Amino acid sequence: MSLAGIGVFLIPLLQVFTGLALLVVGGEVLVSGAVSAARRMGVRPLVVGVTVVAFGTSMPELFVSINAAINGHPGIMLGNVIGSNIANIGLVLAIAAMLSPLAYAFGRIRLEVGLVLAATLACWGAALAGFFPRWLGLLMFAAIVAYTRAAVRNCHDENGRDANEKRPLPAAALMVAAGLAALAWGSDVFIGGAAGLARVFGVGELFIGLTVAAVGTSLPELASSLAAVRRGEHEILIGNIVGSNMFNLLMVLAASGIVTPFAMEGVLWRRDVPVMFFLSAAVAACLYFAAGMKRWHGALLFAVYIAYILSLA
Repeated sequence: MSLAGIGVFLIPLLQVFTGLALLVVGGEVLVSGAVSAARRMGVRPLVVGVTVVAFGTSMPELFVSINAAINGHPGIMLGNVIGSNIANIGLVLAIAAMLSPLAYAFGRIRLEVGLVLAATLACWGAALAGFFPRWLGLLMFAAIVAYTRAAVRNCHDENGRDANEKRPLPAAALMVAAGLAALAWGSDVFIGGAAGLARVFGVGELFIGLTVAAVGTSLPELASSLAAVRRGEHEILIGNIVGSNMFNLLMVLAASGIVTPFAMEGVLWRRDVPVMFFLSAAVAACLYFAAGMKRWHGALLFAVYIAYILSLA
């Protein structure tokens, strides 16, 4: 391969890794600051997981997807959202459950699980029609706004503010701003590299979105979930995964559709969205019938994820 050919490959690859690094660091800084602020203000752990942490760890998907939609790369955007939801369950939650069984009552998160399943069915219908219209984006976005308002009204912890939180509120706010800046920059760099790799290897942007973009933007969820496992904070962990998938559909996908309505490839309703729905339904079943996730549940979900990735190849 000539030097020019090596450069054509290495430049977008470097962009992808640089963008991912900025996304991971930005997501971690944003989540750390947001959680500190929430605990300073006495917010319940479940609400922190489902809203603050889930929203924060979904920011890479939001920035990448809107950037992709605006710049005419709907395949990367769709693959990013759907692939991230699949990776959040089949990779992140599965690994967490295999490391430590997760005890959690379904009744405490049934609304969020129901919203994820309903939004997944709406996405499935749009994929079957072959187009995601602006009105559906507006409807889904209205649902997440209504949910967030209701969660905020009932957010306070009966135990009050967390006295163990050492970070002052101004420092937490500064971390949130720095994290958002890193996410904005990282998403722009990442999209340029991902589109470049798709051209170099001659593969579709949907494939890049479902693999490289999906796993890359799920790294904040993986990092925060492993931290939650170490600390035994199952509420935050489960809330993070379910909440992230909810935000990915009702905010990220919806916002992208509001900005630019887009066509959906036929393979989505035949392969990718059904896998996303199956994994979401499997988590709901585990929480409902087993009051949590056993190690073998995690192993089964991980096996499904590996089989899905192999099917893409």
